[in-house]
Amino acid sequence: MSYDYDLFVIGGGSGGVRAARVASQTGARVALAEEYRYGGTCVIRGCVPKKLMVYASQFAEAFEDAKGFGWTVGESSFDWATFMAAKDAEIDRLEGIYNKNLKAAGVTLYDARAIVTGPQEVTLASDQVITAKTILVATGGTPFIPEVEGRELAISSNEIFHLPTQPKRVVVVGGGYIACEFACILNGMGTEVTQLYRGTQILRGFDNEVQDFVAEEMRGKGVNLLVGTDVAKMEKTADGILVTPDNGAAFTVDEVLYATGRAPNSAKMGLEDVGVALGKKGEVIVDQYSATSVPSIYAVGDVTDRVALTPVAIREGMAFVETVFKDNPTSPDHELIPTAVFTQPEIGTVGLSEEDARAIEPIEVYSAAFRPMMHILAGRSERMLMKLIVSKASRKVLGCHIVGHGAGEMIQLAGIAVKMGATKEDFDRTVAVHPTAAEELVTMSTPTR
Repeated sequence: MSYDYDLFVIGGGSGGVRAARVASQTGARVALAEEYRYGGTCVIRGCVPKKLMVYASQFAEAFEDAKGFGWTVGESSFDWATFMAAKDAEIDRLEGIYNKNLKAAGVTLYDARAIVTGPQEVTLASDQVITAKTILVATGGTPFIPEVEGRELAISSNEIFHLPTQPKRVVVVGGGYIACEFACILNGMGTEVTQLYRGTQILRGFDNEVQDFVAEEMRGKGVNLLVGTDVAKMEKTADGILVTPDNGAAFTVDEVLYATGRAPNSAKMGLEDVGVALGKKGEVIVDQYSATSVPSIYAVGDVTDRVALTPVAIREGMAFVETVFKDNPTSPDHELIPTAVFTQPEIGTVGLSEEDARAIEPIEVYSAAFRPMMHILAGRSERMLMKLIVSKASRKVLGCHIVGHGAGEMIQLAGIAVKMGATKEDFDRTVAVHPTAAEELVTMSTPTR
């Protein structure tokens, strides 16, 4: 049978774009459909604009700290509109690069919604029907706002990037990394922030010591963090939005930001109609090679709900091309993935938490909390945390956890050592870089427990 394309990709995010470009470079005829903007969640309304907001929010402390080092700093203020315009210009630039690179690789682009209407057929919003030998679903995820009275008054992490004016009072609902990051961002920009989380502690799934450490530091910076608390209802009033929690007194804010999780973006895609199996949350079920239950259809990235991280989606896209177009069956490696959370202070982590490691085997824990050199002259009480989880039997470093300035940068490099199976003695043999915060990783000599 003759097909219009060898590969049709649905979704122009990180995973889909990488798969389309690399597949096209093998000589395959490739097309990609994107209904919104090229770059996906990460570039358009995720990692990239969020990191720019993190940078913007950190200058308030930088101005304060400069005084401790002899600088005379004049009156400063933050202009939301100026920053948003600069952020939008950068996102436009990056989207243009994505578009340009796809075209340069020979990928045919369709600026339209596409759904699957057959094992080897997609239909665009214009009703144009296109056939392809292989279909790759890379539609990502979408923010999830639970059913609660007044939910139409809330915004998600999508809308926060497009608010025309800075909210002066905000409730952030959720305890995951997105909620915590935005609570810190808005707090740093001068917004009065209350964060509500129904669980017992924020950052569920992270090392317990890291959870407690970050929560304490966030409160110290002014975030009104309330755990064991959820929203009962929201009502519009003349002064804003009246938020009634399920315990405690109600209060009024300008915006309510829900960051309570994301759902795979698989609804109304026609997937189940053609036999593609979906999980309970709508995730596309795939095997180790990203193949679905329909032999000609594959899926990568957040829509599969495996590991919802941009670099992972890219790796999955690359492995898909190796498997399907280079006759080299390749399974993406989801073990020991370093990751950063851009809270303030930020988190860098790779490997097992203390709790997970202890449930598997006897371990040693090396932990150090201290005030970094920069904070001392600045008169800032913020501390840093360094933590290593070590197997007693193999001496391998099973987990590395860092909280503090530059944690994301550090964990990228520490992640290489952990991925290679480095032992505590390998860390000990490494000469410290002095004076740095990171030297603590190679100088901790006595287990704390």
